[in-house]
Amino acid sequence: MTEQPIFRVAFLILLAGIFAMRGYFMMKVRRAGERLMPDKGAVAREGGRGVLIARVVVFLILLAFLVMYILGMAWIDVFSFPLPDWLRWAGFVLGLLSLAFWTWTQFALDTRWSAQLQLRKGHRLVTSGPYARIRHPLYAAMFAWAFALALLTANWIFVALAVLTIAGTAARLPKEERMMIEAFGDEYRAYMKRTGRFFPKS
Repeated sequence: MTEQPIFRVAFLILLAGIFAMRGYFMMKVRRAGERLMPDKGAVAREGGRGVLIARVVVFLILLAFLVMYILGMAWIDVFSFPLPDWLRWAGFVLGLLSLAFWTWTQFALDTRWSAQLQLRKGHRLVTSGPYARIRHPLYAAMFAWAFALALLTANWIFVALAVLTIAGTAARLPKEERMMIEAFGDEYRAYMKRTGRFFPKS
């Protein structure tokens, strides 16, 4: 096996891990009788139907691109840049660690998790597990995972995807925190004071 296919296999492992973990929690939420699709309030918070449709289109394009990368299509390698093997394997290790942290976060949320800007019926503020010291550990794990893919692939396209992931989430965060303040008021304001956004407060 040559060098490049080995890194593609490592990439596939990280990708399969994310899809398996997310699929498990989506089924768990569904079995609890909760909805996966956004309600009217979530559509409004996200910026309207146009924004949601754009997100679906971008996701499908990204999915197609990931498949093309795994298949080793030649045009993708044009965007490669040199990185030492040890740094690329460090990206793989970071990817595994961020996947583990992401999974821990999902377990802390359990059926309260939603990919949309909406809360579950009888939703309680989660302050256990990684949420004890970080307000958005799921996003922190997502950023680390995206950065790990950029290192592992040594490809400018994945660097751009990591930057877009961070930028898109940064634009979404104020809406999410506004939703939490509206739902939990002073409880969430106090929580904000004692926690860091992506890292524990010193």
